Amino acid sequence: MYKELTNGQYKMSVIGLGYVGLPLAVAFAKKIQVVGFDISKEKIMLYKQGVDPTNEIGDKAVQESTMEFTHDETQLREAKFHIVAVPTPIKPDKTPDLTPVEGACTILGRNLSKGSYVVFESTVYPGVTEDICIPLLEKESFLKCGVDFKVGYSPERINPGDKVNTLETIVKIVSAIDDESLEEITKVYELVVAAGCYKAASIKVAEAAKVVENSQRDINIAFMNEMAMALEKMNVDSIDVVNAMNTKWNALGFKPGLVGGHCIGVDPYYFIYEAEKLGYHSQLISAGRKINDGMGQFVSGVIIRKLALANKNIKNSKVAIFGITFKEDCPDPRNSKVVDIIDNLKLYGISPIVIDPGADKADVLNEYGVKLSDINQVKDMDCLIFAVAHKAFKEMTQEHIDGFFANICNEEKVLIDIKSIFDKPVILEKGYSYWRL
Repeated sequence: MYKELTNGQYKMSVIGLGYVGLPLAVAFAKKIQVVGFDISKEKIMLYKQGVDPTNEIGDKAVQESTMEFTHDETQLREAKFHIVAVPTPIKPDKTPDLTPVEGACTILGRNLSKGSYVVFESTVYPGVTEDICIPLLEKESFLKCGVDFKVGYSPERINPGDKVNTLETIVKIVSAIDDESLEEITKVYELVVAAGCYKAASIKVAEAAKVVENSQRDINIAFMNEMAMALEKMNVDSIDVVNAMNTKWNALGFKPGLVGGHCIGVDPYYFIYEAEKLGYHSQLISAGRKINDGMGQFVSGVIIRKLALANKNIKNSKVAIFGITFKEDCPDPRNSKVVDIIDNLKLYGISPIVIDPGADKADVLNEYGVKLSDINQVKDMDCLIFAVAHKAFKEMTQEHIDGFFANICNEEKVLIDIKSIFDKPVILEKGYSYWRL
């Protein structure tokens, strides 16, 4: 397979061109022929116009790519090596939603040819690839896995918005149904992954590795969040504590914060689901999720208290929230915990205006019913909430901040700094009512 791909005899397809699939497909297209498939006609149209709506690689990289962008599933028949990189969200009841990956299997299955390789990158709980994906591929293709086509699993590890830890620099975990396909899949990935590949003992091990590594981060952040909530009661600044603690060589460097997005805020639920299905009730991971899911409510409570202490009429307070995406300098609003703050403030009669220069207004409106405002609409405010550390926000001057507030004394100006992007001594010297998580 590796030989046929590199000599141009076979093509690769990447199914799902989002934050994971697009960088992967563009990287491979520099080495071999690639068909990039997505069910979204609108997204494919943007790519064909040379626009990168994910901001992961930039418009120039899309424009220069030799990849064939398509929403026509029959073009998958041109490829022999297929990578599935579709999202795996959760349902409202926090259970796995495998609809996207099942849909991808159905589409690929009916266009799968004999001798093909299929590699899944979507984050799933152990067993999904072999118990759900392979049977779907067999059903739709009328082919037999292990005989007519081979399957592997290689969990995506891309960190959205991170320009340092990229596809090329992160070790790739690979796994497959047999040794022969493991070797071939490894060689293919090594075309683009300079950091090399780690061969997992089995597909289930590779599946588990992804949900466990994100669950580990989730638990560590949950500890810091619990620490921050306890220290708030003690009237101790949590970031001051973190800075002091991090002077020790073995400090882990985690900070309290909102945990959203489509990885850390989702993957632990996949692990919890499968474990409980098999009779093990998760204790630590479930507790971590409960803490992190409750941070929006905690922060909202602090905001209300700060407004009250600044002698504000809560219901009539003018509040602006800066940032709604799940992380800094990333346009993705999926599973944003900033929305929890918005919803909680509305319970007190506050209708905050929300500003995010990086987010797509239509996406945010469609996802949450929140209408994004322009920054020139931020004026005469009682309270500013900086929820996401976008570069544009970090570069704001003191004059910018002053200009957003109403003409009131500084003691009545409430500044909530969830991501600790401001210099605390400077802000306190101004006399603001300041709080950071």
